[in-house]
Amino acid sequence: MDARTHGIIDPASMSTLARVLAFGSMSIGMFIALLDIQIVSASLRDIGSGLAAGADEVTWVQTSYLIAEIISIPLSGWLSGVLSTRWLFALSAVGFTASSILCGLAWNIQSMIAFRALQGFLGGAMIPMVFTTSFAFFQGKQRVIAAATIGGIASLAPTLGPTVGGWITDHFSWPWLFYVNLIPGAFVSIAVPMMVKIDRPNLALLRDADYPGIVLMSLFLGCLEYALEEGPRLDWLADPGIAAAAWTSLIAAVLFVWRSLTHDRPILDLRALGQRNFALGCLFSFVIGIGIFATIYLTPVYLSRVRGYGALQIGLAVFSTGAFQILSIPVYSYFANRVDLRWLMMFGLACFALSMWEFSAITHDWGAAQLLLPQALRGIGQQFAIPPTVTLTLGSLAPARLRLASGLFNLMRNLGGALGIAACATVLNDRTNLHFHRLAERLSESNAAMTGALSTLSERYTSASGDVAGGQLAALKQLWQLTYREALTMTFGDVYVLIMGCFIATVLLVPLMHKVAPPKTPSPDAH
Repeated sequence: MDARTHGIIDPASMSTLARVLAFGSMSIGMFIALLDIQIVSASLRDIGSGLAAGADEVTWVQTSYLIAEIISIPLSGWLSGVLSTRWLFALSAVGFTASSILCGLAWNIQSMIAFRALQGFLGGAMIPMVFTTSFAFFQGKQRVIAAATIGGIASLAPTLGPTVGGWITDHFSWPWLFYVNLIPGAFVSIAVPMMVKIDRPNLALLRDADYPGIVLMSLFLGCLEYALEEGPRLDWLADPGIAAAAWTSLIAAVLFVWRSLTHDRPILDLRALGQRNFALGCLFSFVIGIGIFATIYLTPVYLSRVRGYGALQIGLAVFSTGAFQILSIPVYSYFANRVDLRWLMMFGLACFALSMWEFSAITHDWGAAQLLLPQALRGIGQQFAIPPTVTLTLGSLAPARLRLASGLFNLMRNLGGALGIAACATVLNDRTNLHFHRLAERLSESNAAMTGALSTLSERYTSASGDVAGGQLAALKQLWQLTYREALTMTFGDVYVLIMGCFIATVLLVPLMHKVAPPKTPSPDAH
């Protein structure tokens, strides 16, 4: 029977324009979901002031989104099978838009956290479906372009988050960080049901679902994300809450893996990791997640704590990464149809590693001009690393496995980001103290440069206040601040070197991947 009699359209029978429009509408949903991860990062202080929340409470504006999103991403494969791609994406877009409005209308920090969690869960459901649907819509050269688009969005959206958020907060007010989702969210909510009709709902999946597996996965990922987000601030396992979350996550992870490998209909296709390309691709996705999200975290922290930049200044300083990535899209698309994707991936990962090496020379007076070269290399690296990873990883699987496997592939990127940020925050705390003590050891009375500078500062403050003791105290405070600033800046260089090491390792592993020849005719149920 013709699929059209059930309202289903074989992607192969659709015109190129129809497929591009359908894919484009879904890509917009993916973009706003990823943008909202970091759009609040440069504006948390403003949100806290508006909701009368302390620094510890306002961090949950971002943490709640990340926890909900990381649970939602692997569930999206099963949910799209139950509701169909069309309706799950549409309902997620409607809910994401509504929860965005509720975030803007939040009356206290508790309501904001609840609405952000809802927003993250609904936004996370949209992301993997764009990856898998691209394999249903396109083949050959068109699939390469689609992968380039997805790769660009996956790294560009969170990269632009601080820039967009800083500009909105400075020119309007923090609620508009969420209201900006209204128009694109409404468009996606209407366009996707009209154009994406490539599968049917299968409510029978509700009967055979692995509900214990869903609970175990939620505990594993939710507790892990909480521990990684809050651990650096609460001294990790020294805090009873973090210790409990870590142990819960570990036990749930072991039980979830066992359950997934023994159940007939698991939520995640862990068996796909037995395929070399997919296993390596998940590892690369994990490391790329470390690179993208760790650097998105590090650069604003440096510009805020060392340079004293405001939200808009931070956004403008990091904008060059996105600009160079956009400029790289047509270049990548040209070579992707002519060069083995593995070589392009190696080039992208190597550019990212070189970017981290350039970042490691950071000093306390770096601004937009000094950040331009390393951020340009990072933007180019992102564009040349992610699309071939998508194509070689997901393109190596049978179409019927894409739905569940895509959730795992996208999950690895987010886990890498969570682990990367947590590791960076921990290293910043520990290494800054180490560098500070080493610098302080050299600031003795035998150091003529130090004593001369301290004397000059003391005289300046004394002449301004007329208080000798106060002048000496102010001079010592200024010396402490300068020493701490240098220690912190040196630590940023250390962190970038560690990230560089991760990317060098991935470059060496790329030749282990097999070249992938995508199937000629995609299955309409393979999204």
